[in-house]
Amino acid sequence: MGLLKLRRLLVVLILGLLIGVTTAGGGSGKCGFPAVYNFGDSNSDTGGISAAFNAIQPPNGETFFRRPSGRACDGRLIVDFIDKTSIPIKRIARPQEFSKALYTFDIGQNDLAYGYQHSSEEQVRASIPDILNTFSEAVQQLYKEGARYFWVHNTGPIGCLPYSILYNKSPDNRDSNGCVESQNEVSREFNRQLKSRLLKLGKKLPLARIIHIDMYSAKYLLITEAKTQGFVKNPVKFCCGSYYGYHIDCGKREVVNGTVYGNPCKDPSRHISWDGIHYSEAANLWIANHILNGSFSDPPLPIDKACRAPSYA
Repeated sequence: MGLLKLRRLLVVLILGLLIGVTTAGGGSGKCGFPAVYNFGDSNSDTGGISAAFNAIQPPNGETFFRRPSGRACDGRLIVDFIDKTSIPIKRIARPQEFSKALYTFDIGQNDLAYGYQHSSEEQVRASIPDILNTFSEAVQQLYKEGARYFWVHNTGPIGCLPYSILYNKSPDNRDSNGCVESQNEVSREFNRQLKSRLLKLGKKLPLARIIHIDMYSAKYLLITEAKTQGFVKNPVKFCCGSYYGYHIDCGKREVVNGTVYGNPCKDPSRHISWDGIHYSEAANLWIANHILNGSFSDPPLPIDKACRAPSYA
């Protein structure tokens, strides 16, 4: 097994979040999922990656948790807002609840970003089917174990990440928001293929209920309307870490010619990007409020009614 495929498999196998959902009564037509299992990259991981590899350091977590919480963010992630009254980990779900739980996925960004670091854009685009084959295998394995309800985010506009913008200098490769257009086109191609793959999975797995969430459109809308929504407009502005010829990870401070780099900004809520790669809590909350109600879902159902998605079989 190659290193990249092993890395993807490890990410799939790490449970980012396991929570009890307070809609268990099932009133008002809600599904009453007894648990939510989250699988994804560092945008949605709530501690698995940090525990297994490198522990996330301060000032991550400073906004909400007041300490590092395993999240690459100043506070909460989108998955934390699935149930706004709940404690992130209430209890471990019982095996008999596995088939009634909701399985959420947030994939793509890490795979594409890893590709850009080690290959050309053409090679990254060519790798998409392999990435989705791995994802498809994971969904089918979960289905065999009893999973039935799937809430799947497509990938966001990776070309709008400050990290991507800072490392792609060509002004001819910019869209109206200053994002790297060629990388966003690869993200859109990934999403086109993901949607096609989900349709095939729905037909292959007759008891599965799959909802596809257009995370790309939600995040791009936020970036487009950043200023009117109270965020700084500058697309390369991020809160934690710095850039003076190369990127400094959030939580790492360095002094260069008497200047301290790496201290977080005073008001993370004004920034869409926390560290140049991951979104801030304020941005995550904005996105959550726009996707959990079904506005960007196909079929157009809110998350608490995801069990009512039609079968594709």
